[in-house]
Amino acid sequence: MSIKDLARRAVRALTPYQSARRIGGKGNVWLNANEAPIAYPFTIDPARLNRYPECQPPQVIAAYAGYAGVQPEQVLASRGADEAIELVIRTFCEAGQDQVLICPPTYGMYAISAETCGVGIVEVPLKPSRQPDWSEIKSRLSDVKVVFLCSPNNPTGDLVGRDGLINLLEAATDRALIVVDEAYIEFCPEASVVDLIARYPNLVVTRTLSKAFALAGIRCGFTLASQEVIGMLAKVIAPYPIPDPVAQIAAEALSPSGLSLMQERVGELNAQKVRIKAELQALPCVTEIFEDKGNFVLVRFSDGERVFAAMKQAGIILRDFSSKPGLADAIRITIGYQDEMDAVLNVLRDIR
Repeated sequence: MSIKDLARRAVRALTPYQSARRIGGKGNVWLNANEAPIAYPFTIDPARLNRYPECQPPQVIAAYAGYAGVQPEQVLASRGADEAIELVIRTFCEAGQDQVLICPPTYGMYAISAETCGVGIVEVPLKPSRQPDWSEIKSRLSDVKVVFLCSPNNPTGDLVGRDGLINLLEAATDRALIVVDEAYIEFCPEASVVDLIARYPNLVVTRTLSKAFALAGIRCGFTLASQEVIGMLAKVIAPYPIPDPVAQIAAEALSPSGLSLMQERVGELNAQKVRIKAELQALPCVTEIFEDKGNFVLVRFSDGERVFAAMKQAGIILRDFSSKPGLADAIRITIGYQDEMDAVLNVLRDIR
């Protein structure tokens, strides 16, 4: 047997998730990964680096529970929200037997994680309004164990309708878990659905420090759910998922001063988003601007390929979504600070 033959069939057929760093590119303005535009200093105490870390660092769990408005027993920390997504699948889905449901176009790791785990995928595309097709999803609940919804949705920026979600949660009671990915919720905190966890034990919410907290490099995410769900996930998670330096930085970021800094940063980026949307609307090469609830804006151009090439030549790296269903000529622009946004606009003004 070759090494390839030794691999699981699902892995042999797998196309890896094309993350921003995996795709790569050359430039000096990086606006393709929805990262924060600058890093912030943190202090690390090396005194315990010779010891294995806590599986679930108490100070981090308590701080995030306080921030999110839940009990510590309803929080699980993981290596980014990506690990949280995979943990849900590994914990609740039998390989070769169960399926998850996704609503494309949406975040690609839901499908990749399912495929990696040998779990099937049911696709129910978003409606033209870019809302989930609630009636179709409910009709497929007998076929799936987990439904993944992204709110704000990546890449379209839309929020999941609260009334539709509640109706789905009720229909899915004792049938399926509903996972709401809130990676970008800090940019529209009023839209969070975490409060619904108290009413619906089949609701799971995933979060991250990668976006608004400007900590993509430490890979720290959270799952918020009922104590029973968290207990099941805790059986499956790796023994030491949160390195001690990560825990120290996360605790500092979740302190009162860290939260204040995050909120200030969100305010600045949301202001930049309002400005660039107004500028984009006046450009002849722009045909549609999608919803903007995250730290990015998806834009449809009259000639997306030409725009992407012009940006690349100018050293500006964006994310092309033109191959995704319903997103022809659409390019996602991460919101950076003013000089980065000005660089984008300067290129677009020269395109007719």
